[in-house]
Amino acid sequence: MAGGPNFPSTSAMLDYSEAFSLAAIHAGIAVGAALLLHLVTFAVLGRMARASDSETDDLVITRLGQPLRWAMAAVALSLASEGDALLARGWGMVGRFIEPALFGWVAFALVKAFAAAMERHTRTYEDELAARSRRTRIAIFSRTAGFGIVFVTVALVLFGIPAVRNIGVTLMASAGVATLAVGAAAQPALKSLIAGIQIALTEPIRIGDFVVVDGESGRVEDIRLSYVVIRTADERRLIVPTSKFLDASFQNWTRLGGGITGSVVLPIKPGHPVQVIREAYEALLTAHPDWDKRTGALQVSEVQVGSIELKLVMSAAGPTALSRLRPAMREAMIEWLRENMPQALCDEV
Repeated sequence: MAGGPNFPSTSAMLDYSEAFSLAAIHAGIAVGAALLLHLVTFAVLGRMARASDSETDDLVITRLGQPLRWAMAAVALSLASEGDALLARGWGMVGRFIEPALFGWVAFALVKAFAAAMERHTRTYEDELAARSRRTRIAIFSRTAGFGIVFVTVALVLFGIPAVRNIGVTLMASAGVATLAVGAAAQPALKSLIAGIQIALTEPIRIGDFVVVDGESGRVEDIRLSYVVIRTADERRLIVPTSKFLDASFQNWTRLGGGITGSVVLPIKPGHPVQVIREAYEALLTAHPDWDKRTGALQVSEVQVGSIELKLVMSAAGPTALSRLRPAMREAMIEWLRENMPQALCDEV
């Protein structure tokens, strides 16, 4: 039976149905073969990873399993479309969006997997300063690479849309290093990206450093491309723009090492022997577990009418230990003076 003027004939519909069925069969076989190959491959890789002592291969295989499954399916569909015209037409319409997205996903997962593996490896470092420096660079460079992968992937997806292809060309052109350098001042996102790379290379701060910014002190908990997270002693989180650590001054108490030095001022009345008090302070400081034995001294910092200020200098392994050591030594010295030299205590102590 012939079809109407606006409808295909029965024979044409049968041809379309047969062609569609063949395309669906070819696609199903291709996807099934890809998933089976993925299952077998990762089963073998998983067994090899479990047999090894390293945890890196386990981490990489776990992170890459999901994106590679669908990427292999996409490759199988692309190969199958070479021998089927209808499948080639359908895949040509959607494949230009799916393929760059999947391969971008694979690249992103690969970067994150290796970053996580290298960060885990830093836990074996004996040098804490080197470990914090390595973790900082890994975090910044992995996020920079992830940002670049997402940027290029979005641009490639836009290439598949004729109406917005010019936008994709513009995005790809702006990804050049020269354009990044020129447009850094005008583009906040690119400026933050460059600031993050500068921090990774010059290391004014590292993850775990104790810093003071605008009167607020705390540990650097995380470094992102656009901001830095600082955890204070009372568990607050300060969000500071990354560029601030390059454009403004701040204090880094652990820049060159884990040790930190602090002091306590103790006023006493004039006329009492300082050397005896110094010996008592050194003995009390030596007995305290938080003192790291780097610095310990008693100095006469100022002399006023009616009082002498003694500066008790001490050092500790980190800010947390120093925060315990300073009040402990102040209390210990006040107790020693009360028991052994009570007439030396000023009225305000």
